[in-house]
Amino acid sequence: MELRHKLDLQMFSGEKTEKATPKKRDESRKKGQVAKSQELPGAAILIASIAILMVFGGQFLTVITHLFTDVFTDRINMEITIDNVMNMMMQYMIEIMKLLAPIFISVVLLAIIASFAQYGLLFASEGLKPQFSKLDPIKGFKNIFALRALVEMFKSLLKMTVIGFLVYSTLQGQLEAISKMHSMSLENILDFASSVTVTLGIKIGAALLVLGVLDFMYQKYEFEKGIRMSKQDIKDEYKKAEGDPMIKGKIRERQRRMAMQRMMQDVPTADVIITNPTHYAVALKYDGTQMQAPEVVAKGQDFVALRIREIAKDNGVLIMENKPLARALFAQAEIGDTVPADLFQAVAEVLAYVYKLKGKVK
Repeated sequence: MELRHKLDLQMFSGEKTEKATPKKRDESRKKGQVAKSQELPGAAILIASIAILMVFGGQFLTVITHLFTDVFTDRINMEITIDNVMNMMMQYMIEIMKLLAPIFISVVLLAIIASFAQYGLLFASEGLKPQFSKLDPIKGFKNIFALRALVEMFKSLLKMTVIGFLVYSTLQGQLEAISKMHSMSLENILDFASSVTVTLGIKIGAALLVLGVLDFMYQKYEFEKGIRMSKQDIKDEYKKAEGDPMIKGKIRERQRRMAMQRMMQDVPTADVIITNPTHYAVALKYDGTQMQAPEVVAKGQDFVALRIREIAKDNGVLIMENKPLARALFAQAEIGDTVPADLFQAVAEVLAYVYKLKGKVK
């Protein structure tokens, strides 16, 4: 009793304790409401960029060096005109675009893959619609101190703390090399700086990837919590989808009455009523000019069978008692069906007897 009382209280209080239904999830998805972390794409992009620099770093250095030295080696005697300068700048721009193309393509592809891995293919146009409720200053002020805003602030502080610690620990380990940079050649300084940068990029990328996975798990939890439904919500959704059970019951009852009424209207047209005699009644009709075989125009059990017999008596339809045939017809044939083939012989004998009594020949 106590458990039932608690369940009733949950239902009437509207407490959202139930998992969202597939319909609710689909509606949320159409609105662009899915579990996603912005940290995962950022971490993937950073790691990919570092990987590309490690693989194509030598080629990048060659191209950049060529761009800086080309002016002094190949174009020192170039006539300075608008066309010549524009052509030179266009060539340099093409070289730079070729240099950066692998990074840009990888960044775009990884951003798409990271997003697809989180929530699949999603086109939500509803999220692009302007929502003027977001311009409410009072609501915006409340959102500043909301739990979600505090969590986002904590995430940002944690991310900056982790990055700061990684930068500090990495540079701390390179203090001796940094102190000797004044005696290094320019090429060695560049090699050292690139090595430290790549090391930092790998460490920060790995740390952001871990934070991104944790953030996705938190976003998934918050999303599931946010779309929970109360028992009343599920009940209302079911009513909208399937219709009110009371209304559906009334419709089915009315349909049954109408079908019963049509069936009773066909009883007077029957040639014979075969009975059990009290439990079953099956009305048969045969017209050789329109039918291939006799048809069942009405059938019923108990009260309905009694009603069929009463209507048959009132309209002069012959009633015959045949228990096995009545049971077989009731079980094997529906209203409007022709008589099953294995019952043809028995039905033909009954109809022949009926026509003989009526003085007909069919």
